[in-house]
Amino acid sequence: CAHRQVISSGALIKRSFSLSILQVIKLLPISRILDVLYFKSAPMVADSGLEPCNMAVADDLPALHHPLLMTSEASQLVCIHEDADLLVLDKPSGLLCVPGRGPDKQDCLSSRAQSIWPEALIVHRLDQATSGLVIMARHIDAQRKLSQAFAERQVHKQYEALVAGDASQFADATGALPVDWTPIDLPIAADWERRPLRIIDVIDGKSIRTLWRLAQQSKAEAPALTWPHIRLQLQPITGRTHQLRVHLAAIGHPIAGDMLYADAASQSLSPRLMLHACQLRLDHPSHGGAMEFVSAVPF
Repeated sequence: CAHRQVISSGALIKRSFSLSILQVIKLLPISRILDVLYFKSAPMVADSGLEPCNMAVADDLPALHHPLLMTSEASQLVCIHEDADLLVLDKPSGLLCVPGRGPDKQDCLSSRAQSIWPEALIVHRLDQATSGLVIMARHIDAQRKLSQAFAERQVHKQYEALVAGDASQFADATGALPVDWTPIDLPIAADWERRPLRIIDVIDGKSIRTLWRLAQQSKAEAPALTWPHIRLQLQPITGRTHQLRVHLAAIGHPIAGDMLYADAASQSLSPRLMLHACQLRLDHPSHGGAMEFVSAVPF
C-alpha cells in the first residue's frame, strides 16, 4: 500500500477551500458559517492559538483543536491509496457503498469520497454489512479500465470470515488440517419473492464459484471472542450479490452475524457481519504496474 490516511470531514473542509467556498459552506451548520464569516468565534480560535483571519489555512492543527473540523468518528474516511487515477478506500461495516432510497440512506462511501474528490466514480461495491477495500476511479477512462478488469476477473479479491465451530472438524485421520483451496460450485439466483435475497438454484441459477480455505486460526491483534469459531479465507472467482454469504450458508457454515442467511444461533454471535475484504491485487489502469492493497481484519 502506498499510504494509509484517515480523513475526517474536517480534512475534507480544508481541502475543499482549493475547490469552492460554497462546498465548505454546505457542510457547516448555519451558526458556524456565521462565526466564520463574521469572525465571532474568537474563544474557540484562541484555544488553537490562531488569529481569526488564519482559520482557513490552518493545515497543521490537530483535528480536535481546529475550529472548522467535525470530529465525529462516523464522518471519517480511511484512504489506503490515492493517485491521479484511482482511490483505494477502507469501508467500515454498516456503511453503504452508494446512496440508497430515502433521505436516511444518502450517507455512503461514495458520497463521502466525492466530497473530497468530486470526480470520484464507482467501480465496484461491497455489501453494506461487509467491511474492507473498495476501489474508486478518478476519471472516466480509469473507471472504464477498472470496470473491465473486474468484469474479466483480472482483479484478485480475498476476504476473511468467521463462522461458528472448531477447525478440528476439518482435520484428516492424522489430525492435520487442510491447507489447499476448496471450491464451492453452486449456482445462485435471485429469490424474487424475497428480494434482494439470493438462493441456490440448480435449474435457473448462474454458475458461481467460490474458493475457501482455513486461515490462521489465532490472531494476537484480534479482539478476544468468547464463542468457538473458524477463521476462513475466501476468494470469489465470480462476483455476484451475496455470493460468499450464500455459498457458506449452503455448505453449513453461515458467516457469524449474517442477518440475511445465517440461522438464529449464528446471527446472535456478532452484532456485525464477520466478513472483511482484506486484499486486492490488480494492474494499474494507466501504467500497468502490479499493485497490491491489504486491509487488516478488524475481528
